[in-house]
Amino acid sequence: MSTIHIRQAVLADIDTLSVLFDGYRQFYGRESDVEAAKEFLLDRFNHGESVMFIAHEGSDPIGLAQLYPSFSSVSLGRIYILNDLFVTEQGRRKGVGARLLSASVDFAKAVGAIRLALSTANTNTKAQALYEAQSWERDDDFFYIYPIPKS
Repeated sequence: MSTIHIRQAVLADIDTLSVLFDGYRQFYGRESDVEAAKEFLLDRFNHGESVMFIAHEGSDPIGLAQLYPSFSSVSLGRIYILNDLFVTEQGRRKGVGARLLSASVDFAKAVGAIRLALSTANTNTKAQALYEAQSWERDDDFFYIYPIPKS
């Protein structure tokens, strides 16, 4: 029986993360482009713009979570946006998503964040059930976005 390990990702994980991140993007209907995924993640690493966690089952990479730092002006505190959470088919139904969520919460607490936020598609009921089972609360107060048109 393989053991599942979750840890904070480092730059040396970039090639593995790029493949996982590409799978995540494909899950949301994007075309596969591992090189573009790698460039995007390298920019985040090189500018300290995100914190990532990686999940392995034995030596096989099976999931990731990516947090983006932000702040709440009203609450006068640091927050993190859990923007990306992905578990491969191989890793599903093994508690990997819950463990990635827990690692994210533990990290946010350790650095003194006051809140984590995330959003998911209204149709992604499996993810919503996971979040609610992990004590995440639905926020129906804030729901507007403004998509910036491409030039």
